[in-house]
Amino acid sequence: MSGFGFVFPGQGSQQPGMLSDLAIKFPIIQLVFEEASDALGKNLWAIAQKNPNNELNDTSITQPVLMAASVAIWRLWRSQGGANPTLLSGHSLGEYSALVCAEAVAFSDAIKLVHQRGLFMQGAIPVGVGKMTAILSLDVESVEAACSQVENNGVVSVANYNSPSQIVIAGDADAVDEASKLCSEAGAKRVVELNVSVPSHCKLMEPAADELKNVLDTIAFQTPRIPIVQNVDAGISDSADEIKERLISQLFNPVRWTQCLMVLREEGCTSLVECGPGKVLSGLTKRSEPSISSYVTHDPNSISVALENFQSY
Repeated sequence: MSGFGFVFPGQGSQQPGMLSDLAIKFPIIQLVFEEASDALGKNLWAIAQKNPNNELNDTSITQPVLMAASVAIWRLWRSQGGANPTLLSGHSLGEYSALVCAEAVAFSDAIKLVHQRGLFMQGAIPVGVGKMTAILSLDVESVEAACSQVENNGVVSVANYNSPSQIVIAGDADAVDEASKLCSEAGAKRVVELNVSVPSHCKLMEPAADELKNVLDTIAFQTPRIPIVQNVDAGISDSADEIKERLISQLFNPVRWTQCLMVLREEGCTSLVECGPGKVLSGLTKRSEPSISSYVTHDPNSISVALENFQSY
């Protein structure tokens, strides 16, 4: 069996009713959500299923819900005889899910941590002041040049290098609008404003990073049992302190997902399993690294197919 990796999605993969079919067949799904709910003092399963008051799109709730979903699928995978992957990586929030599954940090600590991370992000900038926009089918150099041309009018920079054909920019709303217009004029196929309340992975998140550091300093981290490719530089570390530093830096620096995928391939991962609701990362893999096979795990059929290919020795 060739080497394979697990990848963990970030915000944008959530949807009401997620994992409901898995939970009917496998009780472990709701058990993990109960554990997460107890840690946070909030019924995360009810929010994931019914989305009362649109809480599922509140970043301080979205983050623990998505982590619970990914950890639940991971534990289901292991309980069904799924093999341990060679490497892990996670997109933004997904990096925290990867750390839990690699036993680098306790699940209960991580649930509280990502809830606080969401609160810090929300508190860093008033709602409506920032914005994120996806630029489709325009080369990286042109997007970066557009941001540079308007940076004197406010913060704007690349937030996510998602794939060669999908780059997300973030910053002050007016500056993002100006850069987006330049991208359209430069030949972008589409410019799509994202439905988010926080402009992640740009300098506007530096105050949130300072607060996050104070919390991270109180939480015990261990060397991951499975190596993790981290977002800020696609690096792999066995140092708990270095891992924490990269988590802090991740908040106000771009997610270099195309680079993470390249490292996964170079390290021998010929297949990737997306551990979470949806198939966002699988789509990005197909566009960035078409030689890598992708599997999803969000319902009974898809996880059955993945397990057939990656059973423990």
